[in-house]
Amino acid sequence: MLKLNTQWQMMCGIALVAGLTACASDKTPATADVAVSREAVAAATSAGAADLAPAEMQSARDKLMRANQALAAKDYKTAQDLATQASADAQLAQSKANSAKATTAADELQKNIRLLREEVARANATSQQ
Repeated sequence: MLKLNTQWQMMCGIALVAGLTACASDKTPATADVAVSREAVAAATSAGAADLAPAEMQSARDKLMRANQALAAKDYKTAQDLATQASADAQLAQSKANSAKATTAADELQKNIRLLREEVARANATSQQ
């Protein structure tokens, strides 16, 4: 009888620990994912994505806001999903912003190369006269 009671207590204890672990593990990833997405949105903003990729930035901000609301409502699965989507949108916005900056820099470089070639051509024409 004593052995059965001890086994029962042990099984209840294991079930309780497993249940608490499952609850904690749902909240922790959601909280971490929301924090990561918040950083991704901040990085995209500092990269100039608000001006260069406004649609993607707006989507990232909206999803981050909804993830925060879901987290506050303790809907951890929805918060985690929205945070992941917000991070992806923010990374896309940052990539588009970086691409636009690189294209602008390349265009400026091509313009400067063209101007230098014109200067060299004029200098050669003047020296040949």
